[in-house]
Amino acid sequence: MPEKYEEYLLIDGYNVINAWPELVEAKSLNLEAAREKLIDIMADYAAQTGINVVIVFDAHQVEGGRRISYRVNGVEVVFTKEGETADNYIEKTVDSMAMGQKVRVATSDWIEQQIVMGRGAIRVSARELHQEIMDLVEKRRKQEERRLLERHTLEERIDRKIWRLIMERLKNGGGA
Repeated sequence: MPEKYEEYLLIDGYNVINAWPELVEAKSLNLEAAREKLIDIMADYAAQTGINVVIVFDAHQVEGGRRISYRVNGVEVVFTKEGETADNYIEKTVDSMAMGQKVRVATSDWIEQQIVMGRGAIRVSARELHQEIMDLVEKRRKQEERRLLERHTLEERIDRKIWRLIMERLKNGGGA
């Protein structure tokens, strides 16, 4: 029996934060807020697509820093250890991925894109990932709009308990 096909998206966190307008704005106020916003956006993306998302943040200049990895709403968040860049971590992770796994790497760093492509991953620029997410949001908005438009009658639009109450009152002469 074939193994379960899995797809991974590895993200250079600070590279993406510095490329997306809404994250640049958040970063100007507070870097932690920008990280949390990216994690929230990617958690929603992972939930909708079923893709395993790993966001990697550089902490290589933090003296004595150890690698920290944890999950937030289904997204793996990694802070690299001292002397290890996000690029280093991503490259090692791509190298360790099993065959049959689709691996995409989101970064706008051209050299990093070339390295990961040479190792079998698919490169996605930060701008392309942003557009993919915006398209997904728009698709979800249109689906919700269609779903609401498909409700034609008042009965379909009103909560069932309220509808029964209205019908009961109308049957009993419409009094309050």
